[in-house]
Amino acid sequence: MSDVDRVAGIRRPSIAARASVAASAAFLLLAAPAAQASFLSGEALDTAANALSWFVIAVVPAAAIAAFLFVHVLPEKIAERNHHPQKHAIKVLCILSLFFGGMLWPFAWLWAYTRPIAFRAAYGTERHEDYYEEMGEKALAGALTAEEIAHLRTELAAMEAKGTLPPPIRRLREDLDALVSASEKPARAAGPARGGDE
Repeated sequence: MSDVDRVAGIRRPSIAARASVAASAAFLLLAAPAAQASFLSGEALDTAANALSWFVIAVVPAAAIAAFLFVHVLPEKIAERNHHPQKHAIKVLCILSLFFGGMLWPFAWLWAYTRPIAFRAAYGTERHEDYYEEMGEKALAGALTAEEIAHLRTELAAMEAKGTLPPPIRRLREDLDALVSASEKPARAAGPARGGDE
């Protein structure tokens, strides 16, 4: 044992012990079973590899393209859901974004969530005409309350104050006026009759 080993308190194994450890390691390496990279073997491995390769070649790109397109039309769907008055322009921006590698998509996304204040100042509304047509159909079908019909008529009056209404909206306003006047006639007729009974 050297002086350094004695000072450090290290005891080196003997040559026989080292030879014994080396022989044991060699025996374990030689006795180890052959390693396999897969739990499958033979024909099953080939079949699984073929199936996986066709999945990667056919399904993954199709799913990636579908996901890309789905994300790309999200601003358009959001604008339609919110009855954004500029939803057609947002749709065009989404289509243009496809040709410019998605660089315009964030602008379409932001635009779909903005409230068009300048549009309201110019046209008296911040909704697309489709909203009023949809609400008019509900009103004529009797699906809206009197307060909702009054609010709709107020919005249409504000739009008319800013300028002429498009023909379908003008017809809707006339239909709503006729609906309200028809519902007020029985109320007026019932009012004096009740007053006379008292």
